[in-house]
Amino acid sequence: MKTVILCGGQGTRIRSVADNIPKPMITIGRYPILWHIMRTYAAAGHSEFVLCLGHQSHAIKDFFVNYHLRTADFTVSLGNTNPVETHSIHDDENWQVTLVETGLDTMTGARVKKIEKYVTEDESFMLTYGDGVGDIDIPALINFHKRHGKTMTVTGVRPPGRFGELEIEGDRVAGFNEKPQAAAGRISGGFFVCNRNVFNYLNDNDNLTLEAEPLQRLAKDGELMVYRHNGFWHPMDTYRDYKLLNELWASSSAPWKH
Repeated sequence: MKTVILCGGQGTRIRSVADNIPKPMITIGRYPILWHIMRTYAAAGHSEFVLCLGHQSHAIKDFFVNYHLRTADFTVSLGNTNPVETHSIHDDENWQVTLVETGLDTMTGARVKKIEKYVTEDESFMLTYGDGVGDIDIPALINFHKRHGKTMTVTGVRPPGRFGELEIEGDRVAGFNEKPQAAAGRISGGFFVCNRNVFNYLNDNDNLTLEAEPLQRLAKDGELMVYRHNGFWHPMDTYRDYKLLNELWASSSAPWKH
């Protein structure tokens, strides 16, 4: 099952850290938060990725094109025919990463629609944002999605209330309120699982926001279900978030580490 990651954001609330790089390239330790998110999926056996690029897309492309040299120890022998010898092998070298230009100012719903052709062979696919980490049980999430048979599953988490709030009835999402003034209960942590029917709720109009009309329509139609995650989840949204996540990583107490 492929994993689609939204990587086009500009990170306007974290300018002091991300002035010249896209938000998913903000680092936790040595590596971008995007790498940490991908490790979560790869640890569960899902190593095919489709990245929806936008702002400063060249930085993400450069990271993956030069991935081995960026992450390995190596020796350079100047003047030789093969001047670079690498000395380490990473267990994530089997990743297959498709990088797709989905537009500089395109909103999230349109970005997903524009990568439809890259997931045509899959009945279902996973979808998440490029700026949040958590100790999500990916196999349990997928099994939950398969059992209920609806179009889409969203992972409901309990972080600080400043994101789209889920109105839940049983396991069904009855409503989706984008960024309420005061959130209570669970909110959307991303980490979606989608059937291909989700594309019928999307179009390639650059102004289409996934969290607005599409999720609201899915909820109204009874096609949006919630997987409750009671563990760790945290976004990279502000400088305070950046500092916290890096402190967790530096102290070897990062709950999402694989």
